[in-house]
Amino acid sequence: MAQAKYSRIDGRKSSSYCSTISIVVFVAFCLVAIWTLMSSVVPDQNPDLASEDTGNEVKQMVPENGSRNFKGSSGDFLEDSTNEDGNTGNEQNIVERESGNRAEENQDEGVKVNSDDKSESEEEPKRQVENDGEGKTGDGGTDGGAGEVMDAKQTEFDDNKSELVEGEKKLETEESNLTEEKKVDQPEIFPAGAQSELLNEATTQNGAFSTQATESQNEKESQQASITKDQSGYSWKVCNVTAGPDYIPCLDNLKAIRKLPSTGHYEHRERHCPDEAPTCLVPLPKGYKIPIQWPKSREKIWYYNVPHTKLAEIKGHQNWVKVTGEYLTFPGGGTQFVKGALHYIDFVQKSLPDIAWGKRSRVLLDVGCGVASFGGFLFERDVLAMSFAPKDEHEAQVQFALERGIPAISSVMGTKRLPFPGAVFDVVHCARCRVPWHVEGGKLLLELNRVLRPGGYFVWSATPVYRKNPEDSGIWKAMSELTKSMCWDLVVIKKDKLNEVGAAIYRKPTSNECYDKRPKNEPPLCKESDDPNAAWNVPLQACMHKVPVEKSERGSQWPEQWPLRLEKPPYWLNSQVGVYGKGAVEDFTADYRHWKNVVSHSYLNGMGINWSSVRNVMDMRAVYGGFAAALKNLKVWVMNVVPIDSPDTLPIIYERGLFGIYHDWCESFNTYPRSYDLLHADHLFSGLKKRCNLKAVVAEVDRILRPEGKLIVRDSVETIREVENMAKSLQWEIRLIYSNDKEGLLCARKTMWRPAEVETIMSAIS
Repeated sequence: MAQAKYSRIDGRKSSSYCSTISIVVFVAFCLVAIWTLMSSVVPDQNPDLASEDTGNEVKQMVPENGSRNFKGSSGDFLEDSTNEDGNTGNEQNIVERESGNRAEENQDEGVKVNSDDKSESEEEPKRQVENDGEGKTGDGGTDGGAGEVMDAKQTEFDDNKSELVEGEKKLETEESNLTEEKKVDQPEIFPAGAQSELLNEATTQNGAFSTQATESQNEKESQQASITKDQSGYSWKVCNVTAGPDYIPCLDNLKAIRKLPSTGHYEHRERHCPDEAPTCLVPLPKGYKIPIQWPKSREKIWYYNVPHTKLAEIKGHQNWVKVTGEYLTFPGGGTQFVKGALHYIDFVQKSLPDIAWGKRSRVLLDVGCGVASFGGFLFERDVLAMSFAPKDEHEAQVQFALERGIPAISSVMGTKRLPFPGAVFDVVHCARCRVPWHVEGGKLLLELNRVLRPGGYFVWSATPVYRKNPEDSGIWKAMSELTKSMCWDLVVIKKDKLNEVGAAIYRKPTSNECYDKRPKNEPPLCKESDDPNAAWNVPLQACMHKVPVEKSERGSQWPEQWPLRLEKPPYWLNSQVGVYGKGAVEDFTADYRHWKNVVSHSYLNGMGINWSSVRNVMDMRAVYGGFAAALKNLKVWVMNVVPIDSPDTLPIIYERGLFGIYHDWCESFNTYPRSYDLLHADHLFSGLKKRCNLKAVVAEVDRILRPEGKLIVRDSVETIREVENMAKSLQWEIRLIYSNDKEGLLCARKTMWRPAEVETIMSAIS
């Protein structure tokens, strides 16, 4: 166009006129050059502003449905996911970039992400490709019009477009070649390293291919499980039960409890699971609020979250709990330490310096914990306490503990073994727990002997230790005879003058010499075939297991002091084969390295999780405890659950200075509703589908997860899609969904939503 115009002028004008035109053209050309230069330079002069604008744009780009194909590069994860909102105008450059570099690739990988509100996301802004480029505007003159200028710029862009694409390809190639050190600040969903090896474990256990019989059976069970289906595939109802918002299915099975022939051994406080796991949702208490964050929660919680006042009425004078306006407050006392738990903890340390809180003694079992103030203040001494008490007339004591952010489970010492391995607790503590240790051949005390580590201590702080009335004196005499026959050494008896209580501290033997010298085999030694680690629904027996003495046996040596024991493989792993098929030490190390990588590069930065609001964490399928170990520097505690059909690695977890429990996820967990801030399930659900109703498992997840709590699932793509559909039907917010080959990752946040329909659970109605 410009050339045609200029050709008409040349045949009609004089030379002077041509000179004038030449000057005008020259000046116009200079102006265009300056304008072009300024347009390409200005954006680079304000990188902070551009970054801020992009960052604001990131927060608003929240996908709700569907996902784009994504080439699984850990460094590219947030860049792609945060620009996915269907705004094609803003994504023009990204579409061009992906179409130029990835359109020919056949891929089944995808990612969706929702960034958290309240500044929870730490995502980096996406780099944008500048369309105007740099350099010359092209050949030919101009008349200074805006149309010609834009045409010239468009011509230049067209000429250099291929160069930009090539530059982007080169940039991506350079980014992919970055070292791991340079990528440390970029969130990774499936970090490199041991990931591929670790995932082989799930394949090995579950089988590379399922059978047609299995697939057909799973489909039949799935169809039978759902009553009605909506667009998401599932519908839900609220549980109508006597326990209301405090419903624990396996502890509130009133139908089964009414049929018990006896309750003399607290059978009515033990687990009695319904024949079919419920698929209804537990209602929220009226006035429920998001829990107060740790450490403030140790001192006070919202009253309406646990609206029970019985303990405040009967134990208020002992500083258990008090009602203070809209709060329940916890002065830090208890029956045996009215003047405060920290003073009592220090009293025990002074009575026996060898107990060495937080060094030699790291993992403790607190029997009859009350509201768990003892365990709550042991955190200040680097001690992790597994606290438990029954769901009984002491209304909601364990629920108080969990709401405060203190580890606790609902359990009782009745007719069955506790769900822990043998010889794992460094210390067992009982402060006026009113357990009749001396009756029936000392059966209950012998159960503590089973779970106590050789050389570990039993701290008994109860009235028989320091009171001399006939009843207490009789109990003390019986306990003295029993502990002596068990070869427990009474190390020290001390009285706390401030609290006016006393404590007797016993030590379990580290050899079998005393057992062999006893005049009578009472209590008897257990049979050689009796496995001390067998603990799921195993009846109690009044016998003792021999102490391991071979150097290669677990329990023959005390673990390394904390925190060294967290990272160092246990000495007794050397001759064993690990879960992943290699040497156990190699497996242990690879697992720890893997989870440190995942947590630091993905969970802490790439999920949009505000970790300051996370306190109670559960790993629903722990292996070596690597996930919990990787969270060591956060102010959280992790309940490591080893499913009963998984390799028994729970002793390793305790050896590391962590704790956990055995459980069958086809049944409900022994905890109150709304107990945990975050649940983590690594390749759990795909295995459960073979023998459980997956909808019931998800209902259990909803029960124990707090509103606004997070669920992180790592599993097969097929299973991830099922869990995603259920989460959507629960009105949960899908925060992130990612797939890489056949593996998937899901992060979802529970909401306050409860359905309108009600389902009556007849087994839980009084």
